[in-house]
Amino acid sequence: MKKLGKYSMGMGDRFGHQGYAQLKAIMEAAKNGVGITPVWNKSNREHMIIGTQPQDVRKEADAVTGAAGFTEPYFVDADHINLDTVERFIPASDFFTIDVASYIGKRADDSKIDTFLDRVKKYSGRIEIPGIKRTIRCSADQLWGIAENYLYAAGKAGEIYRKIEKSKGAGNFVTEVSMDEVATPQTPLELFFILLMLGEEKVPVQTIAPKFSGRFNKGVDYVGDPSQFAAEFEEDLMVIDHAIREFRLPSELKISIHSGSDKFALYPHIGSILKKHDKGVHLKTAGTTWLEEIIGLAEAGGEALDFAKSIYIQALEKTEELCAPYADVIDINVKMLPSAGLVRAWNSRKFASSLRHDQSNPDYNPNMRQLIHVAYKLAAQDMGHFFRLLDEHKEIVSQCVFDNMFTRHIKRIFL
Repeated sequence: MKKLGKYSMGMGDRFGHQGYAQLKAIMEAAKNGVGITPVWNKSNREHMIIGTQPQDVRKEADAVTGAAGFTEPYFVDADHINLDTVERFIPASDFFTIDVASYIGKRADDSKIDTFLDRVKKYSGRIEIPGIKRTIRCSADQLWGIAENYLYAAGKAGEIYRKIEKSKGAGNFVTEVSMDEVATPQTPLELFFILLMLGEEKVPVQTIAPKFSGRFNKGVDYVGDPSQFAAEFEEDLMVIDHAIREFRLPSELKISIHSGSDKFALYPHIGSILKKHDKGVHLKTAGTTWLEEIIGLAEAGGEALDFAKSIYIQALEKTEELCAPYADVIDINVKMLPSAGLVRAWNSRKFASSLRHDQSNPDYNPNMRQLIHVAYKLAAQDMGHFFRLLDEHKEIVSQCVFDNMFTRHIKRIFL
């Protein structure tokens, strides 16, 4: 059976040029005593915007690991797939993020709900979960609500899993279930029964991505109370630990944090809680590699800086269009976006420091960073020019990508 390591990272590389720089960060972590399984991930939406295929991600991962002599396991993730999109990912992927968000809240048949409630009535009253100090109460009404909200979604997860299994064969891929892209966080009680449902569907889930409180906006820091996140994160770890034993789920099952890149306020909490309980985590990052490419081009100056500026200036004119697909995961104050005229006059240092996620730098502008984060389609429209600049300034760009992943992410959580 294919298994993730204790620690794993989902590495987004929208244009397929930074695989080695990302892998170098993973290899540097290993030199420092921390093994991290790399997982290259790219969603169907990103493929459609850029015009790539899932096989392109497989080619990149295979090429860079082969060239680097990397002999540890690595994976290619079919990111956020559902029944409508899974088919095209099956040949190239060996990690599948089954996204059930669109199925949550849809109601299963009455007979299935009744049967489920009959099976779980033994949990009615209170549930004692080792590691959680408070008692988790479970009323009949709560069980009914959980069944109404999640039973259909769990069934769809099972359906998607079996479709993949039919083609790939059991044990030949890693399964993640994602339910983070919804409005309301799941409670520990809900997570407990969601895991029970997945167990009954015989989905060998190795990672699960719940929704947490607060905002996990793309490419910027966490918005919310880090102590509340820490409490939720720790309780979810304990629920997963208990569910593994209670429902005979895979022993490798661990928590997954989506949009985990740049959540610097949370990293001390995540790191300390993982060490406290000796648990693993899957941290999914994406989009920040593209940002580092633009930062690297800005630092290179000349034509490369002009290209970076042009992406921003075009994005200003298309802000509403670019932001619409990401409305739930970005918060941009348009009044704080620098004007095109102002940016045209910037030098390399000013542009790069405005975009790089360094909150100690007074130039840093999270609104600008979020806008460019969602503006990658503009580079896709001028791909030949963009790729030529990336190749010409490979050393600068690669260093930006490596520093971002290793120094600002891996070191803060795992070292």
